[in-house]
Amino acid sequence: MDLDVFVVAHRAEWDRLEHLLGRGRKLTGAEADELVELYQRTATHLSLLQSSSPDPMLTGRLTQLVARARATVTGVRRAGWRDAVLFFTVGFPAAVHRSRRWWIPTALVSTAVGVLIGWWIATHPEVQGAIAAPDELKALTKPGGEYETYYSSHPAASFAAQVWTNNAQAAAVCLVLGAFLGLPVLWILFLNMANLGVGLGLMASAGRLDVFLGLILPHGLLELTAVFVAAGTGLRLGWTVVDPGPQTRRAALAERGRAALGMAIGLAVVLFVSGLIEGFVTPSGLPTWARITIGVIAEGAFLLYVFVLGGRASRAGEAGDVEAADRNASLPTAA
Repeated sequence: MDLDVFVVAHRAEWDRLEHLLGRGRKLTGAEADELVELYQRTATHLSLLQSSSPDPMLTGRLTQLVARARATVTGVRRAGWRDAVLFFTVGFPAAVHRSRRWWIPTALVSTAVGVLIGWWIATHPEVQGAIAAPDELKALTKPGGEYETYYSSHPAASFAAQVWTNNAQAAAVCLVLGAFLGLPVLWILFLNMANLGVGLGLMASAGRLDVFLGLILPHGLLELTAVFVAAGTGLRLGWTVVDPGPQTRRAALAERGRAALGMAIGLAVVLFVSGLIEGFVTPSGLPTWARITIGVIAEGAFLLYVFVLGGRASRAGEAGDVEAADRNASLPTAA
């Protein structure tokens, strides 16, 4: 395509569209019809330029024109409580359900890695010695030691807020960095499982595995599930770069990227719940069985939420993307 010829042929239409947009609501019926027609033509021109001979300056101008025209033609819709309700009852659980083929294997493999690291440390004293000196290991694992007092070392409210912030950041990093072929996500997962495995192995070697599990399971079930969901979604986004499927790479990344952004918001709420459990339930004086039961109930509720509500929405075609009216249409690639 000869870009100069294309610009000369269509510049008058773009200038006319810009003029009509500047008139605001002071349009006659004929001018309103003309604006709609020019919007459709300009959107097609933009699609053609993006696919054949992109020019940053021209593409930027047409993108702005199309966005303004679209807002004028369709009207600006403001988000409200209805959108929030739909997101948490339909969009978010559907997105988690649709990515289950990624986060469930991620959870199984990651858990196996953590357990293997714990077993290796617990059964190899020389590895324990490489981690810390004997006195330091004893300080970590003894009754009333650092592992046991960690969850009660700060006021519950501030501790819960700190935990929630850290975990939400980790989940967001997994979602954002997934586009880099998923490699940063794998590293973050390994670090998390290595930390878990070290605690598991050291407490098991000290004969206090039951205490460790009683401290980890109440909040850890839900917390780790949220991290696995974020990691699985990030890996799925990374794989989209390699294999976008029947869509163009740009369209596939845009769709799954928008779903991942929504996932970050939903997982922040899930991690907020696990942070409350970690701040108020884990260090509480409740019996171990009661604390673990609370964790199991929270985990079970989340899984039911995903596989019942999310499964129903997913089968109905919901993908966790924004509504069709709020995203760019798939445009033809011919003028």
